[in-house]
Amino acid sequence: MLVEHGASVYVGDHVHDVEGARAAGAVSVSVLTGGCTEQELRDAGTDVVLHDLTELPAWLDAHVLDVRLAALEAELRSYGSVLVAYSGGADSAFLLAAAVRALGADRVGAATAYSDSLPQSERSPALDLAASLGVRVFTPETHEMDREGYRANAGDRCYFCKAELLDVLWPLGEEHGFARVATGTNADDAVAGFRPGIRAAAERGAATPLRDAGLTKEQIRLASRRWDLPTWDKPAAACLSSRVAFGIEVSPFRLARVERAEAGVRAALDAAGIDVRNVRVRDVGDRGRLEVDADRLAEVDACPAVLEAVRDAGFEEAEVDRHGFRSGSMNELLPEPEQFR
Repeated sequence: MLVEHGASVYVGDHVHDVEGARAAGAVSVSVLTGGCTEQELRDAGTDVVLHDLTELPAWLDAHVLDVRLAALEAELRSYGSVLVAYSGGADSAFLLAAAVRALGADRVGAATAYSDSLPQSERSPALDLAASLGVRVFTPETHEMDREGYRANAGDRCYFCKAELLDVLWPLGEEHGFARVATGTNADDAVAGFRPGIRAAAERGAATPLRDAGLTKEQIRLASRRWDLPTWDKPAAACLSSRVAFGIEVSPFRLARVERAEAGVRAALDAAGIDVRNVRVRDVGDRGRLEVDADRLAEVDACPAVLEAVRDAGFEEAEVDRHGFRSGSMNELLPEPEQFR
């Protein structure tokens, strides 16, 4: 029955349960709440002994993570060499570190594309981490702004951005002898609904080892912390274009204004002693809409300098989003069919 149902873990409290797990090629987890002693269970060949079932969830979480990390390592080893599309965020930083572990630094490259959509504040930390891993670092320029579909900023803008990125990275990878180009797409991204960028990358043959190994965002952060990566708790940092409401043309002016506004907001928050993890200034025309962590809204409301920083950056009007920060909030403004196209 274990084989028929594809069980990979079998939990029991008797030596016969251990025998069943062994016969099915499953991991044997034994608990000491039955009639067998720990020594009897270990003599029977169990893999794990728990005092009772309350210890099972923590063990299972760690086990699943270990299994997926092993799958990731095997996948990366199969590449031989890889150029990682590396933004410096939690996902791509973890992928870069995993590739170094699997292949060695000499077979791994980090490519951080420079364009108007990458905040200046993200560049140095990304380069520093890549350098600390000992990999070759490349900083090619991408020109997504030259693509009409990107500037038009309809719901599929990310398609044109990712298309430009992969169209630049594949020749770069071939020039420097890398067998594959990989992105940091994770398992959560694959089921998140509206992700036109994933489609563009797939069409161009980009590898997605984190997704293929089933690693979720939470698991990536847990593993990053285990490996002492400084990005383990780094807040999400989408490109600057993600701040511009769909239907408003993306331009270098708008992206620079958003970047100035967010820097000004963070400076005002720091000066006021307000600890905020996530900050986004959304460009919805002449109005800058500020998103911060929902549990900090009252403190932000009491600090006029915060919205003043948004206006000083060049927005005629500024407001605080009462729903607080949430990733992908611009998708809420899309027509329903387009969100999931």
